[in-house]
Amino acid sequence: MTTPISHISLRTVGTVESVSPESISVLLDIDSPKSTAFAEGIPVGFPKLNNYVLLPSETGAIVGIVTWIGIERSAYPKRKGYDDFGLIDLPFPLRKMSVCPMGTLSGIQKHQWKLERGVQSYPSVGDLVILPTAEQLRAIVTGNSENARMPVGTCPTAHNASISVNPDTLFGRHLAVLGNTGSGKSCTVAGIIQSALASAQEGLQSKEEAGPPNARFIVLDPNGEYSRCFKNSRVFKVQTDSLGGFEPFKLPAWMWNSSEWASIAQAAAKTQRPLLQKALRELRTGTGGCVELDVEGKVWVRARILRSLLWRFRHGGVSLWRDKQDCGSALESAKFDFNFYLKESDEKEEWVSYVKELVECLDKIEDLYKRLTATKIEQIIGFCESILDCFAEEKEVDCVNEDIPTPFVLRQLADHLELISISEPSNPGQFISTMLLRIKAILSDSRMSGIIAPDNSPTLEEWLNNIIGGNNAWNGQVAVLDLSLVPHEILHLVIAVTSRLILEAHQRYRKADENKRNLPTVLVLEEAHTFISKHSKRNEDIPTPSEMCKATFERIAREGRKFGIGLLLSSQRPSELSETVLSQCNSFMLHRITNDRDQELIARLVPDTSRGLLRELPCLPTSHYVLLGAASKLPILIQSHRLDKERRPDSDDPGFWDVWIHEKERPINWEQVASEWAQSAAACEMPVEDEVQAVNEAVKEMEHAE
Repeated sequence: MTTPISHISLRTVGTVESVSPESISVLLDIDSPKSTAFAEGIPVGFPKLNNYVLLPSETGAIVGIVTWIGIERSAYPKRKGYDDFGLIDLPFPLRKMSVCPMGTLSGIQKHQWKLERGVQSYPSVGDLVILPTAEQLRAIVTGNSENARMPVGTCPTAHNASISVNPDTLFGRHLAVLGNTGSGKSCTVAGIIQSALASAQEGLQSKEEAGPPNARFIVLDPNGEYSRCFKNSRVFKVQTDSLGGFEPFKLPAWMWNSSEWASIAQAAAKTQRPLLQKALRELRTGTGGCVELDVEGKVWVRARILRSLLWRFRHGGVSLWRDKQDCGSALESAKFDFNFYLKESDEKEEWVSYVKELVECLDKIEDLYKRLTATKIEQIIGFCESILDCFAEEKEVDCVNEDIPTPFVLRQLADHLELISISEPSNPGQFISTMLLRIKAILSDSRMSGIIAPDNSPTLEEWLNNIIGGNNAWNGQVAVLDLSLVPHEILHLVIAVTSRLILEAHQRYRKADENKRNLPTVLVLEEAHTFISKHSKRNEDIPTPSEMCKATFERIAREGRKFGIGLLLSSQRPSELSETVLSQCNSFMLHRITNDRDQELIARLVPDTSRGLLRELPCLPTSHYVLLGAASKLPILIQSHRLDKERRPDSDDPGFWDVWIHEKERPINWEQVASEWAQSAAACEMPVEDEVQAVNEAVKEMEHAE
């Protein structure tokens, strides 16, 4: 019969030699295992780094992890008791190891163990150090949490025991996946999402409920790695078609708030931004909002804008004839709008006849961009004045907030800004010319127009349904926003606007819910150091897109948990991340990290008792990581589950050798690449030579008219 005392003695490996809060020095027994120990008949490598040992105490047993192993060679004998038998002892090399105390393991019932963080009572010199049993070791690495429903990998130092975590803690308190390129971060992120969905599906099946999980993951993917690794996902790409199985990504510029418009237009705070805000308020009011204008109101606003633009064009002299391209564009826009208003109007209205005459006049001009004469301009101004005279009183326009995402015609923004500048007593037109040029250039750039000014702009409801997901996630649990082809000029702004809209939508969802419940959603950001950099350029007068992107995620990190948003950040340079965002992450998955600055930052984020474990981060193999923080009671070395090729992100290392030896062919057609490149980058503006010719023709026409 084996007594408890003899059971412990069989697993004793040494005694405590010295104790400090962060490290315990252990002197191993001479007869303790030298390479392999047999705990209850199960072979265990001992002594080895990252092994777990127990130090019995009055509160249970202190759990320690081995952080150092060595041999002490002494010139004199240190073992005692031999003199009692008349024996002479000789110097003998003694094995030692350092143990970092991590927590306390207590037995709540027979063969049931409970792990708690922290150490209530430290051991004393001479106390025993024993090996844990298989049950105890499983309790240490798994934490025995009742809500640990989501497997994340296996622990190679604990008989490859399966490690599961509580998804509420992992995602609800923000998670950071950090590591060098090629260490397996992307596969870890994809594996976590896939494991979460699979676990949720199993939970539904155990309750005998049909249907998919009501889960939501939104992946902001700047490298295009995750487009094909999730089943039944909504994938949005730039410049794509429905044949490829992807949907076009659209973020209409009318969804931007005034700060985001000011950032992309570089609007100065004192002069330009107030005019921009006023223009946005009035345009949002004209197409929807608190009070929507009727057809007469829209006609009045459009005629007033067109008349003011042509006034400035007419009285500006030869210098403003250089804007003939923009004037022609404005006339094309006006003709389109007036034709639309005629379809919605009553034929009996007095102004209808003048609008028809105006449209007929524009139709007779063969080329609004080159054959626009001063006589035609005067004639169009006359039609505009006749239209305005039909309204006895000016239309009252109730302004809404300039930040409300109500649609408006984007091409009217520059025209309306010019109208406001003319009507202002201070005549600030000379101060907004550069801002107008930037706005026109952005809206006319073909690389951006498909994203910010699409032909078929989705409504706000449609956008939220596509990106965040529909009721009970009927249209899929994962939305992947492939931003790899978004122009660099607006990439930061696109991510900032998308994230802000997601946050504000969740805030309003909670406010609208009768019980004030939130909508659990995980927002995943790859290459986080690029978009949440602590070195973002600051400009007190004009906020830069990178600064706005950083501010948005700092707000989500601080407030997102209240509204159900959990952050999952992936980065290869943690030292470049915003300290505010990183400090709000309560769980970390640390892959191989070799940079000394990154290691120093990680060491400051974790408790002192865990820093010894982080010294092996530079040596971690691919797909291995250390899980620590709120999701795990103790730091655990985990090996990620291996993903099938079709479920793996497209982030493999480039195969140089196979290409070099013609094992894999790489045919080149630079002509096709250059042609597509030139087409996608073609601007809507005229070349310089055409512009000069247009100016010369305009001057001749003015002289002929005079």
